[in-house]
Amino acid sequence: MIPWHPHIRKAPYIPGGSPVRTVRAVKDISLQNCKIRAFIPEGTPPEGWLVLLYIHGGGWTLGSIDTLNLFISRQCKENNCVSVMLDYRLAPENPYSAVVEDTAEFNANVNKIAGGGSSSGGNLAAITCLKAQELMPPIPITFQLLIVPVTDNTAFNTIWLCEGRMMWFCKMYLPDPVTWTGPDNLPIFASDALLAKVPSAFISVCELDILRDEGLTYGKKLKSLGVKVEAKVYPGVLHQIFGMDAALKVGKQQADDAIKAVGDAFKAA
Repeated sequence: MIPWHPHIRKAPYIPGGSPVRTVRAVKDISLQNCKIRAFIPEGTPPEGWLVLLYIHGGGWTLGSIDTLNLFISRQCKENNCVSVMLDYRLAPENPYSAVVEDTAEFNANVNKIAGGGSSSGGNLAAITCLKAQELMPPIPITFQLLIVPVTDNTAFNTIWLCEGRMMWFCKMYLPDPVTWTGPDNLPIFASDALLAKVPSAFISVCELDILRDEGLTYGKKLKSLGVKVEAKVYPGVLHQIFGMDAALKVGKQQADDAIKAVGDAFKAA
């Protein structure tokens, strides 16, 4: 197992992504413990902007506010919504960190907020949707977009995201094994009563990914509790092809489907 060093974060992100779309404005906003980047569309909304809060992946340890600018800007452009990337604190410097809820400095329609994320970000997005239901009053998140999400930390050996790599990330973020099955870490362990309250979901997984089965199982559990869920498996590909939409047709299809899922959810809300 590779010893931890911050230089690991300097490795290049997955190549093959499409260009960042041009939007009306991009704002970096500092919060108490982190910052957010908001991509703001053209025009003026009659009732406030629709909002997508997206959380990047990287095993809770890697990634940054720059990780998925291409996808976030595309959501902004094509769904005419404020798309927000959360630059959360990373492990191991900040293990078991909590996602800071967005406190935007723009005109947002608080009744139309979608939450999303990929990989460990999908994990945090699912937990954010659970936490939102426990607040008084609850935050009305209308939809969750979960791309190759970590929901159960089941580990089977496959290429790229193998068992050893997954457990390396897990130990960076959750150094105490006692916390590994806590509902604040793994959404599938939340109570049925709480899971039944979460918004509808689009769950996107890859056939050759160790996270495939746990993502599908999470979707089935939500469905059994009455939550509307669409799950899709992308055949023949590994864990993180989502950012390779310019290089792989299946990567573009996964991104296209994610854009459409959010757009359809906003129209229905």
